Amino acid sequence: MRHSLRSALWLAFFAAILAAWWVMYSMAIDMDVDLIGRPGAEGAIMQSMDPRMPMYMPMANFGPLFAMWAIMMAAMMLPTMVPTLRSYEDLIHSANGSWAGWAGVLAGYAIMWVGFAALIAGVQLALLFGGVIDMLGIAKSPLLGAALLIAVGAFQFTRTKELCHGVCHSPMSYFLGHWRPGGLGGLRMGLGLGAYCVVCCWGFMALGFVGGVMNLAWMGLATLFMVLEKLPQIGHRVVRPLGIAMIIGGVAWAISPVVTGG
Repeated sequence: MRHSLRSALWLAFFAAILAAWWVMYSMAIDMDVDLIGRPGAEGAIMQSMDPRMPMYMPMANFGPLFAMWAIMMAAMMLPTMVPTLRSYEDLIHSANGSWAGWAGVLAGYAIMWVGFAALIAGVQLALLFGGVIDMLGIAKSPLLGAALLIAVGAFQFTRTKELCHGVCHSPMSYFLGHWRPGGLGGLRMGLGLGAYCVVCCWGFMALGFVGGVMNLAWMGLATLFMVLEKLPQIGHRVVRPLGIAMIIGGVAWAISPVVTGG
């Protein structure tokens, strides 16, 4: 019975990841944005739209935008939870963990990221109506995109990143220090872990404004970076190299118009 429950929960977990990525892919195609984030004809029309135009535009309204970000959070962040959920599963066998607690951890984690989805959707609307980004979420100024890359890269070297990454990278230590049994206990621990994870990874989400929030290449790359950071063997070794790469990318982005004469 326990084995069947385990299989069903893990199957549902991975099915949710696949479903979220399928929805994001479908949305990108509907907006005519290809795999590397370049808009096609329909996407180019969307880019030129003014959010104050007297017509209904989903990406200029909080509800659809929040739904898009919430689904995006599921697609990008659920894969990064595998080490955490595996750590909790070990405690089911060696301590008084339970599958209700496992589900509680997942639920608490999801609540924190859905909250972040609401926050970043509000930020996107503010930037859109402020004329800073276009309808596809792409920064209108190359300098803004460069500054964001450099800022997120610099964050990789901060004490805040180090502390939050330490928790995300070693969830077992967090469980042992904040242990609560049962489903509600799992929920509380999931909320705590989710809070640390949001602070640790917010920058990767914000980089969507560099190349467009519907850029599937950015989504895949950011997901890969966050998964690498959480791998027990190499996670702590990639944080600063990723920061250096983003800073170099930001500098290159800033000087590219000068080099190319654009």
